[in-house]
Amino acid sequence: MPNIKSAKKRVIVNKTKAQRNKSANTALKTAIKKANTAIATNAENKAEVVRAAEKKIDQAAAKGIIHKNNAARKKSALAVKLNKSNA
Repeated sequence: MPNIKSAKKRVIVNKTKAQRNKSANTALKTAIKKANTAIATNAENKAEVVRAAEKKIDQAAAKGIIHKNNAARKKSALAVKLNKSNA
C-alpha cells in the first residue's frame, strides 16, 4: 500500500475506473453475443438487436474502453453477418 496521499488516491481511483470499464466491457460483449445469436437464429428483431449492439460499441469507443478501429471492425463484422443473413 502506498504511503503518499496522492498515490493512495490513485489506487482508489484506478480501482473505481477498472470496475466501471469492466462493467461496460461486459455489457458490450453481451450485446454482441445477443446480436450474433439473433442473426444465427434469424430472429424477427435481428436488425434492432444489431443496431443496439452497434450503439454499445460506439459508446465503448467514445469512453475509450476499446479503440476506434476495434469498434469499426466489430461493427463491420456485425453488418456483414446481418447482410448475409438477409440475402
